[in-house]
Amino acid sequence: MLGSFYIFLYSFYWWWGLGVRVYATVKIRAVAPNPSLHHKLYLFLRSYCDWTQYIIDNIWFEDKIPSMKKLHDKFYGLLRSMGFRAHHCHKIERRAKEIVKSVKKNRGRKPVLRKLTARIDYEDYRLDLRSKTLKIAVLDNEWIVLKLKWYSYINKYISDDWKLKEILVSFRNNNIWIYLVFEREVVFRKPRTVMGVDINFDNITYTILDMNGRLVSMGIIPFKGLRRALHYKKLAEKLQKRYPRNWRYVKWVRNVRARWLGRAKNILRDTSHYIAKKIVGIADEHNSVIVLEDLKNIKSNNKGKRFNWRINFWTYRRIQEYIYYKALIKNIPVAFIDPKYSSKKSPIGDRLIFINYRYVRLPNGFIVTRDIIASWNLALRYLRMKGSGWSMWSPDNSLNEGMKPQLKRGKPVQVSKITKITIVSKR
Repeated sequence: MLGSFYIFLYSFYWWWGLGVRVYATVKIRAVAPNPSLHHKLYLFLRSYCDWTQYIIDNIWFEDKIPSMKKLHDKFYGLLRSMGFRAHHCHKIERRAKEIVKSVKKNRGRKPVLRKLTARIDYEDYRLDLRSKTLKIAVLDNEWIVLKLKWYSYINKYISDDWKLKEILVSFRNNNIWIYLVFEREVVFRKPRTVMGVDINFDNITYTILDMNGRLVSMGIIPFKGLRRALHYKKLAEKLQKRYPRNWRYVKWVRNVRARWLGRAKNILRDTSHYIAKKIVGIADEHNSVIVLEDLKNIKSNNKGKRFNWRINFWTYRRIQEYIYYKALIKNIPVAFIDPKYSSKKSPIGDRLIFINYRYVRLPNGFIVTRDIIASWNLALRYLRMKGSGWSMWSPDNSLNEGMKPQLKRGKPVQVSKITKITIVSKR
């Protein structure tokens, strides 16, 4: 798939009327009209990578990471003498500092750059939407022209709502890839209802309440993607066990294993998209704030062998992040709340009667699943937070740590069609 989506979520608080900036990065393949331009772009990206590595090597052993001013004073003249433009120099210096800071924070070894990727400032490229061509400034103030393989879904970002920012140019497997970064400001709508969402292995359960806690709707969306993906995963594992020592050297075994694992990956991605689209569509119809579970420690807390296969293949985080970015585009707010004991407490008072592991009887006599109880309690917890004199949209709060809504963090997650979406607080 030529388009993919990476989502980075940073913790921050917002309140009604405050906007956030959204960055969507679209991935496009490009071709050079003649081999000489192809070669010049390769030399530029090679030099960009090598000089970024040179700065990393120079500042790695320093006790304190230098400021951008010190980096500029030390390396700007040298980079300019190598043929880089002023904005190229700034991007190289900043990139080197970011890499060193990140690796040292994680206590890693000195990084060695291998990917030929460069950030290009808006002053160093020209995008022609009519001819679908991109001009990029390379070494010695030369400009090269690239032809873009345009996709129809990109047209929705060519509007007054989205503004084109910096771009990324990457060279991989003799192919040129362009990442166009678009910026947009989003103001979250004020919801009329609250939608609690409980993500399970084989279904997604939701409960919608109005702002007074009265039940509006509830439902279950089947999720068969995990079982189907696990089937192909187990087939790959069995095949690998038949050739425990030399499966890597048998071509047909490698190909079959890769095909099965690829199917499992595609099934999980496609079904997660489907689930997220359904949830956001229902929330949009009822004008709801979406309340999700904060499940950051679920894998580390799992101590049983019964669910090891499923828990390690479970895509709860991917589904949550798909829901998040799809809701973000529609201006729908999302909250993450600690789900502790959410499936064990009665949402209408008194005590639950557990019929078995899955079904419970409410005090009023109705029999429902524990998943319904969990999603119902999530929505109620959000309403209690709103009614306790503290608003989740305010940066000042006095709630216990376990009751604070959390925005998810984590590694990039692939989604189709767009490559990245990042949110930052509006200044």
